[in-house]
Amino acid sequence: MSQTFEFKTEVRKLLHIITHSLYTNREIFLRELVSNASDALDKLRFAQAKGEAVNAPELELGIDISIDKEAKTITIRDTGIGMTREELVDNLGTIARSGSERFLKELSEKQEDPGNIIGRFGVGFYSVFMIADKVEVTTRSARGDEAATTWVSDGLGSFEVIPCEEGAPERGTVITIHVKDEADEFLEKFRLQSILKKHSSFIPFPIQLEGERVNTTPALWREPKSSITKEQYKEFYTHLTFDEAEPMDTLHISVDAPVQFNCLAFIPNMARDVFGFDRERYGLDLYVRRVLIQHENKDLIPEYLSFLKGVVDTEDLPLNISRETLQENALIRKIQQTITKQVLNHLEKLAKSDADAYNRFWNTHGKVFRIGYHDYANREKFTQLLRFNSSHHEDKDGLTSVEAYIERAKPEQKAVYYITAPSREAAKLNPHLEIFTRKGLEVLFLFEPVDEFVMDNLHKYKEFEFVAAETVKAETLDAFPDMEQEKKAEELSEGDTKTFDDLIETMKTILGDKVTDVRISRRLSGSPAVLASTDGATSSMERLMRIMNKDESIPKKVLEINRDHAILRNLLRIFKADSKDPIIEETVVQLFESSLLLEGYLKDPHALVGRINNLLEKASGWYTEVKKL
Repeated sequence: MSQTFEFKTEVRKLLHIITHSLYTNREIFLRELVSNASDALDKLRFAQAKGEAVNAPELELGIDISIDKEAKTITIRDTGIGMTREELVDNLGTIARSGSERFLKELSEKQEDPGNIIGRFGVGFYSVFMIADKVEVTTRSARGDEAATTWVSDGLGSFEVIPCEEGAPERGTVITIHVKDEADEFLEKFRLQSILKKHSSFIPFPIQLEGERVNTTPALWREPKSSITKEQYKEFYTHLTFDEAEPMDTLHISVDAPVQFNCLAFIPNMARDVFGFDRERYGLDLYVRRVLIQHENKDLIPEYLSFLKGVVDTEDLPLNISRETLQENALIRKIQQTITKQVLNHLEKLAKSDADAYNRFWNTHGKVFRIGYHDYANREKFTQLLRFNSSHHEDKDGLTSVEAYIERAKPEQKAVYYITAPSREAAKLNPHLEIFTRKGLEVLFLFEPVDEFVMDNLHKYKEFEFVAAETVKAETLDAFPDMEQEKKAEELSEGDTKTFDDLIETMKTILGDKVTDVRISRRLSGSPAVLASTDGATSSMERLMRIMNKDESIPKKVLEINRDHAILRNLLRIFKADSKDPIIEETVVQLFESSLLLEGYLKDPHALVGRINNLLEKASGWYTEVKKL
């Protein structure tokens, strides 16, 4: 006998919200219905495993989807547990009540394993009304001999329950969706196929769409690692990323506490463009019991691990009513923390067992990885995984860890020294390096702009502080004896020393307020001059901060000069002969602007180039006279 039921007023309002507002993407309806079908199949399999008798036991477990364009219908069939008439009225007559949820509760009370039940969210079924103006659900329970029943509704105010005599399933549920005119895109096979591949590829039961199997890729993250071949991992990686190349590395993680989840992640061989259009596109795909909930969830991994590609599948993630927004970010944070530790542990083992493989990882993904300096919870492990070229190496390809640097450090050394430069060649020519080379102290070369932020934020590793070579006062290195014999110029006489002091005063007058002081350097051995900071900040950091503050002024520093350099000795001879000689001012300004150029502060090189050409003209003229050419 047919019977009509009215939805309550508050239920009608809620149904209106669900079908018009709650789901932002209409394609979700298929994910929800397939997930519900998978639930029903899981329940049947569970019942059979317990030895219960079920109707039509010979029927294969599966989901079948068909399209009738003329009738404008989509039909979804499953051979699952089905429902009695009472269950049908109970489950589909009330919003936010789900048979799966009750099933889980009963199993929990009996302390039995519920298996892979997905549909605990209560309203997933009603998302179908985003694309349907009428829905028919015909179902027959797998238990007992009750006849099949049909539930019919337009999703507006009421639903009707009708006994079904013809075309009833032997067991399970058949959902017939009458598609709205404005939703006819879902009557195309390719459209449904793309939705199924996106959201339901890893449902554990076969899904047939118009007679074709859709979900052919297994959920490898659910399988024991020992049973998976390298080829299977490669196939899954390609399915996930469309990258035909082998992944650089694979991480298969299964965790039971503090939260239960499985993760299958890959390190690609291709670097991620962190400055391109896809900077914000990263994350792991989030699944709940094999059903995709969110593509590229950025909360599952920190940004410095954004090179990872993969999936996370959890058993007990609380979701909101639409499955699109997570209710408990705390749980996601726990998953992220666990994944981060697992990845860092994996990289640490790789670095110890295969340095070449780790160096390949660093050269590919180091630009992204190094921005993890703000991960205070994993600071020490992160620091151990950093790699730098240094003065210890023969060429630019060498890499060292901070740990290895410390092992090579001198017994009395308590600092890790570094220089920021755009290249190894530039670092080797940096005047600030000279005293460290003379003392035999290793210096790390920082080639990436972010490296200085890394060092500044990490501050220290164990008992070693990170110190910029540029900010080191020469006297603090007196404890380290010279390892290289300096080529000393002839000692100045007492008179020449006083004259040199006068030359320094003249240099101060020439440069005026462009510098805070001019003094003899203790750090230089090969360069004639260098600008030294007085506030402890490096030139690159100062430059960056001034750019951020839109400050175009040039900072005033101390000009340190190498009294033993040939240029300064020649300048002294000229000064002794004629303290007013114009070449003195030309040379002093040239030394200052050359130092500015090395610091990155010279705005206009035209005057410098013109002056160099003028000095070269004079020098070449004097040379021809001396050589009598």
